[in-house]
Amino acid sequence: MSTRYQIINTKVITPAEILDDASITVSDGVITAISQGQDATCPAVIDARGQYLLPGFIDLHCDAVEKGIEPRPGTFFPTNVALYELDKTLASCGVTTMYHSLSFAENETGIRSNLMAASVLRTVNDMQDNFRIKTRVHTRFEITDHCAVPVLKQLIEEKHVDLFSFMDHSPGQGQFKTISSFKDYFGPVYKKTDAEMNALIATKLQARESEAQHYVSELLSLCRDKQVPIASHDDDTPEKINWLKERQITLSEFPVNMETAQAAKNQGVQTMLGSPNVFRGSSQSGNLSAREAITQGCGDILCSDYAPLTLVHAVFMLRDLGLKTLPEAVRMTSLNPAIAVGIDDQTGSIEIGKDADLVLVGNGGDFPRIVRTFVKGQEVFQSC
Repeated sequence: MSTRYQIINTKVITPAEILDDASITVSDGVITAISQGQDATCPAVIDARGQYLLPGFIDLHCDAVEKGIEPRPGTFFPTNVALYELDKTLASCGVTTMYHSLSFAENETGIRSNLMAASVLRTVNDMQDNFRIKTRVHTRFEITDHCAVPVLKQLIEEKHVDLFSFMDHSPGQGQFKTISSFKDYFGPVYKKTDAEMNALIATKLQARESEAQHYVSELLSLCRDKQVPIASHDDDTPEKINWLKERQITLSEFPVNMETAQAAKNQGVQTMLGSPNVFRGSSQSGNLSAREAITQGCGDILCSDYAPLTLVHAVFMLRDLGLKTLPEAVRMTSLNPAIAVGIDDQTGSIEIGKDADLVLVGNGGDFPRIVRTFVKGQEVFQSC
């Protein structure tokens, strides 16, 4: 395709409005004009036939990479092949910037073990020239697994980390309010006996009460020094939001109840919700309903969590349910996440001077369909 072209006859979704029968001009990968009608001097034209043109989705939290590499427990595909194939899938889902979420936890097996997660991270960085979409890494630190600390420190020092979050999955708080809920979830995952689970729980609780806060502070300080954005995961009380605010952490992933989501809103802490939660109408773990949160005016960002295909459907569903205007819903998957991680000067909205990270969406029939995806002006996906 020419380095200069125009997309005409489209409904452009800007941060504030829908521009009907609009055109945009792309030159050398950058949006250089937004107008009405066609520029006769453009050497190439794409007729959108009245379809919507959205900024590409910026997905800050998605662990689909785990299933790509380990589709069944203990069954692994080559990491480079899995990442290459997943990249194609993400482009077809309208994702133009992906933050692959990798969990670092000494007590876990498979891809979530420290060594495996670090290996995947390094492969992601080594393969940058092979990806169609912009690809970054979101490292997740389980605060009770202290063996991850030196691994994460090295990766942050080497500037391999683009987003850092900390999480606490020990029982008695957060996502697991009771010992039984923790066992019910992790027992099948770990394939441990009840006695082994009790020992694991005791280890986690002891680690949380001993040096966890020291290591959290150490890693947060390093992230700030290296200018790595920081998030918190599964916050469950207003007190935790206060703790985030005191440390100038402005992103809360998946608050587990409305009280906490409301506290985040009141404190100016952005909240991230899952698009599968919006799409299905409920949380798979029985926590806060994303639709309910949005109805109450809470929720700033949508991420795909584990299902990138749900992003486009969640956006249009929020419009169809009357919970958001289409520009507002689109902001949740583009400009808002871009602002949260400091890349909004480059991408996240259809504005002159920004990268042409674009998604053409057909909204006829019973559900929206991704028709074409562009990254820095280059077409990376086209449907048949």
